[in-house]
Amino acid sequence: MGLLVLLSLSIGVADFSWSGILQSLLTQSANSDSSLLLVSRIPRTIAIILTGIAMAVAGMIIQVVLKNRFVEPSMVGATQSAALGLLVVSLLFPASALIVKMGVATIAAVFGMMLFMLLIHRIPPTDFLMIPLIGIVFGGIIEAVTTFIAYQTESLQMLSVWQFGDFSGVLAGRYELLWLTGALCVLAYIIADKLTIVGLGDNIALNLGISKRQVTWIGVGMVAMMSAVVVVTVGMIPFIGLVVPNIVSRLMGDKLRRSLPAVALLGASAVLLCDIIGRSIRYPFEVPVATVFGVVGTVLFLWLLLRAPAEQ
Repeated sequence: MGLLVLLSLSIGVADFSWSGILQSLLTQSANSDSSLLLVSRIPRTIAIILTGIAMAVAGMIIQVVLKNRFVEPSMVGATQSAALGLLVVSLLFPASALIVKMGVATIAAVFGMMLFMLLIHRIPPTDFLMIPLIGIVFGGIIEAVTTFIAYQTESLQMLSVWQFGDFSGVLAGRYELLWLTGALCVLAYIIADKLTIVGLGDNIALNLGISKRQVTWIGVGMVAMMSAVVVVTVGMIPFIGLVVPNIVSRLMGDKLRRSLPAVALLGASAVLLCDIIGRSIRYPFEVPVATVFGVVGTVLFLWLLLRAPAEQ
């Protein structure tokens, strides 16, 4: 990850040199290199890291809460509902503050996930494939409604900004909301043991004195808020919450106290790598990181599904 951070800070269209940064430190005066680093390169790298951590941890939480390894925030209607709420508040109250838009998007994401959980309430937990299938259809319906509203109001271009995760517009002052996702990830680590117990089953949680309903709704609320903040700030990025937790789970098991730091580290590194590929593959143009990770994530997930289990 350290190497990827250095690469992320070094790659870009604007002229940049580390010798200029060293000269600025020695002379204690700002120059073009130091200004570019502080205004653009560092904020973008921090935004990438926080986004990767947030979506990977959110995917891990929702998989544990639903006891299903084939779901992620975009498969339970969270990101689509957040985009719908963001579109509605932008159309009705275009001059509202960013925190208001984020709040509406979070509420919409929570309602979307509540509706999804009502839909799957009668499905037996052993039917692992039916839950993600319902999630894909449910998310597609919400996305279709959002696209229809955007088409009728001539807002498709604005909607496309939220539907494709891209960090090209991240500058100092435009990403700070993502620090909230970092705080939520810390909260997830604090209650990691309770989440692990809930993931073991209803009877075990009851016998150990854990309120399944309370922990479940705390997890749902955190996933909804993380998804909303990421959509508001950089847009949707699929497959992070699906691929990264599955890889870490295969390597380290399902104990969240142990695996959450690895999930966060791998999620941040994966998004950093895909962003570097997106900036380099058609230099000086950029391919959105959501497109790159969509391809990489699909290949990795198919590999996870098709690879033979390791011999004990």
